[in-house]
Amino acid sequence: MFEIGTSLREARLRRQIDIPEAEQGTKIRAKYLRALEDEQFELLPAQTYVKGFLRSYAEYLGLDGQLYVDEYNSRYIIGDESAEQPFRSRRRDAPRARTRAHRRFEKSVVVVALAAIAVVTALVIAAWKFGGSSGPQQIQNLGTPQQTHGASSPQSAAPSKKLVLRAVRGGTYLAVHAASATGKILFQGTLQSGHPLVFPARTVWMNVDSPENLRVALGGRPVRTPRPHSPVTILITRTGRVRSAA
Repeated sequence: MFEIGTSLREARLRRQIDIPEAEQGTKIRAKYLRALEDEQFELLPAQTYVKGFLRSYAEYLGLDGQLYVDEYNSRYIIGDESAEQPFRSRRRDAPRARTRAHRRFEKSVVVVALAAIAVVTALVIAAWKFGGSSGPQQIQNLGTPQQTHGASSPQSAAPSKKLVLRAVRGGTYLAVHAASATGKILFQGTLQSGHPLVFPARTVWMNVDSPENLRVALGGRPVRTPRPHSPVTILITRTGRVRSAA
């Protein structure tokens, strides 16, 4: 089993093809190509369109189209559904018993949480009522400057730098790794406008689908990145230096 959408997107990025170019080459509308890459098959009119578009798009990217159709059939086709019926995901047909069990679990968690709150409240009231005069004095002693043992105050702590990634206009697909292409995946998906990504200042390797829609800032200062109208791979260091990466 493999991820259909992720495999298609990675194949397109390897060939450095953007969505408009793929739309022209396959004659499939861009919104349907993005739906295939995001596995949002319900956005396509019917299963026949899904299979036909999957085969055409995969073969356009140099992949085995039948392999992708077979994977789609094994994961999403239920019984002998007609090919002309609208797409229906298996995930929407989960057993009702599982839903009821989940609701019972949520109710149990709420009951336990309320009981814990009641116990803590009772202990606080009892400590305040029977603690005598020693309680306030102990709290005051803990707060004196002599007890800080040289720890820096919150006002003196310098704020750490943040790396902020924002999308403008139509957004962009991102694959963000720590340090290099083989590093830990920090984010993978479509970055939408109004939903910035924030990381501690660090060196990151990024594969950007639509770099003209990406804006980067480090420590509140903008970082200039390449903005061609085609996918790029870049490396941004923790100091804000930018260079192309293989």
